[in-house]
Amino acid sequence: MKWEAVVNTLEDAHEQIDTAISTALKESKPVYISVGCNLPAIPHPTFSREPVPFSLSLKMSNQMGLEAAVEAAVEFLNKAVKPVMVGGPKLRVAKAGEAFFELADACGYALAVMPSAKGLVPEHHPHFIGTYWGAVSTPFCAEIVESADAYLFAGPIFNDYSSVGYSLLLKKEKAIIVQPDRVVIANGPAFGCVLMKDFLKALAKRLKRNTTAYDNYHRIYVPEGHPLKCDPKEPLRVNVLFEHIQKMLSSDTAVIAETGDSWFNCQKLKLPEGCGYEFQMQYGSIGWSVGATLGYAQAASDKRVIACIGDGSFQVTAQDVSTMIRCGQNTIIFLINNGGYTIEVEIHDGPYNVIKNWNYTGLVDAIHNGEGKCWTAKVRYEEELIKAIETATNEKKDCLCFIEVIVHKDDTSKELLEWGSRVSAANSRPPNPQ
Repeated sequence: MKWEAVVNTLEDAHEQIDTAISTALKESKPVYISVGCNLPAIPHPTFSREPVPFSLSLKMSNQMGLEAAVEAAVEFLNKAVKPVMVGGPKLRVAKAGEAFFELADACGYALAVMPSAKGLVPEHHPHFIGTYWGAVSTPFCAEIVESADAYLFAGPIFNDYSSVGYSLLLKKEKAIIVQPDRVVIANGPAFGCVLMKDFLKALAKRLKRNTTAYDNYHRIYVPEGHPLKCDPKEPLRVNVLFEHIQKMLSSDTAVIAETGDSWFNCQKLKLPEGCGYEFQMQYGSIGWSVGATLGYAQAASDKRVIACIGDGSFQVTAQDVSTMIRCGQNTIIFLINNGGYTIEVEIHDGPYNVIKNWNYTGLVDAIHNGEGKCWTAKVRYEEELIKAIETATNEKKDCLCFIEVIVHKDDTSKELLEWGSRVSAANSRPPNPQ
């Protein structure tokens, strides 16, 4: 739902603006307020006094519907042999993260997260098994989720990207889908006017503890290996870069992952408790992360933001670095320069995926122009990367640090190759016959 307030007269301006703001707060969604340019300087009695507190009516569950939904879910899940639970991105708008954690503690199910919900589910939970993303899930996660005989998805979004070209091996009759104000159990029944937070909290008190799925994961899990160490003066590899980024993470940092191969490499990062994480999958907007980095760092001044951005994406919104410097932000930007739109190459290749190479550090130096705090470095080898990270985290910890990392154009994660081929196949399928 989108709420729009168009203020063309002062008579109802107060009511329109208050209604828009209250809608944003209640729905956890953006609103649009348009004010005629000839109005702001005109005095009006409504705005001359101290603001009147605006009363927000609380959203509440239908109690009978809540009880019926919980009863049906308890019956469905308690008879399952190896149920699992998966957190989705709408946990945020439903403000149900704490309730989801409470349910995970109570029921003992294996706990996974959809890729666009990474950071919303605590990875330090003892039953956390990783990111469920179909064929490109973290190791051993998909096998546990897709072999379960019941799965509870809290706030999922299933689109072509999150479903890896609609290739998830899930069955509707095994699923409970919990949306912010609706619960659907298998092929039915569905319960409306049931808030996710209330449903998860009530469910936590009724489910039998069942650790079977997590026990199975624990049996098959094999720890991941480490990338081969780079030889001196060997061109830097992306997997080595992200091993060093992993070491930078703490409760005082936040990760912003740009659309592209950073999606997959950042998904594999293990987030310490309290470490923030943001990425945008709904539209796959290239260039989104530069503005998101600016906004996140401005709002969360207690965290140092680490942004992983591809060269093609950076070219779309590079000018936001200017505002970062003006605002005195101390973000660390890793500009991963592989000379093109690599994610697009894997979906649909063509000459339009080759971009003009920039002198990225030179561009940021020009934007800096000696005003504010900014430090840049260009690295090609692991030893240069180590030195740059040490400088950024110690000597330049109060500066915006821009580290351009030069990598081979074909240096991609295996997950991107798999995901790209599946999404490409889905996008190129013929239309359904009429």
